[in-house]
Amino acid sequence: MKKGRLYTLIAFIVLVLAGAAYTLNHLYTQEQQEEATYRTENARTGDIVIKTVAAGSIQPRQEILIKPQISGIVRRVQVEAGEQVQSGEVLAEVMVVPDMGALSSAETRLERARISLEDAETNAERNRLLLEDGIIAAADFQRFELARKQAQEEFYAAEDNLRIIQDGVAARSGRTSNTLITPTIDGMVLDAPVKKGNSVIEANNFNEGTTIATVADMQDLIFVGKIDESEVEKLSVGMAIELTIGAIEGLTIPATLEYISPKGIEEAGAIQFEIKAAVELQEGQFLRAGYSANANVVLDERRGVLVMAEMLVQYAEGATFVEVLVGENLYERRDVELGLSDGISVEVLSGVSADDQLKVWNQPQY
Repeated sequence: MKKGRLYTLIAFIVLVLAGAAYTLNHLYTQEQQEEATYRTENARTGDIVIKTVAAGSIQPRQEILIKPQISGIVRRVQVEAGEQVQSGEVLAEVMVVPDMGALSSAETRLERARISLEDAETNAERNRLLLEDGIIAAADFQRFELARKQAQEEFYAAEDNLRIIQDGVAARSGRTSNTLITPTIDGMVLDAPVKKGNSVIEANNFNEGTTIATVADMQDLIFVGKIDESEVEKLSVGMAIELTIGAIEGLTIPATLEYISPKGIEEAGAIQFEIKAAVELQEGQFLRAGYSANANVVLDERRGVLVMAEMLVQYAEGATFVEVLVGENLYERRDVELGLSDGISVEVLSGVSADDQLKVWNQPQY
């Protein structure tokens, strides 16, 4: 019996002590909360810049694939990747492998033309003598002379045709027809995939042909990238762009936006629009074709405006406000009108000035 009373007394004492501890802790916490202070910050004059990044690569504006106009065997290649070439400079030579059917026809045509020319020359010479003797009139002789000239032209044409089939060279002109491969622009050789002895196929309506070399003007480069549909309407042709090159640390290059695709393409569930920007290289600066690059595009900006930290802003009942220090640890609510925000700082249109001390409300100090 005595033990039961003892246990009851002990339990009562424990409950009293626990209640006292809870009360003291509550009073202490309340006192601490009442004594909380807050750090303040001022609005300031600054800039708000909203940017987006478009991933892409550096490409030549003009990249020409040099292809042969005849099929044959590469006799020689005179350039390597990285060399500068001029328009009309010989890059390679192709040796013609004549088609046997075409070759036979050309030889037959030439032989017929030779026979016709010999006959026409004989007739013209005989009638010239008759003209000198006064036997025929000059008008009659002119018919034979005309026939001789026509036969001569046909012979030359047949001869040229045979030479072109055999060697790609016109007999009378002495100029190369198709065997010497030349570029149509000045630039740098980006690739020369063929070697001496390789077979090449001419470019025509039925096949693309073999690429002898790729030539591009490496001083006229563009950035080609893609941007999300949510931001494409914020872009406009002529906007300034800053390019960063992944392979060259610390290098930034200016560019000017010159093209925005009118049609989007779905990629990984998102609609992307192609953009192009003219790269503005400094004198002597060189970039390699195919470099990966990021385009930093300024979508919107405010320069020299009143800004404050986004974390100072509070929202309640549809109102936007801050708390302004008006006395020792005493604040008043001040409604504000905000402008552009970059997520860290926000433009202040009205409500506070640079002299106001604004409460950092979410960082109490005890």
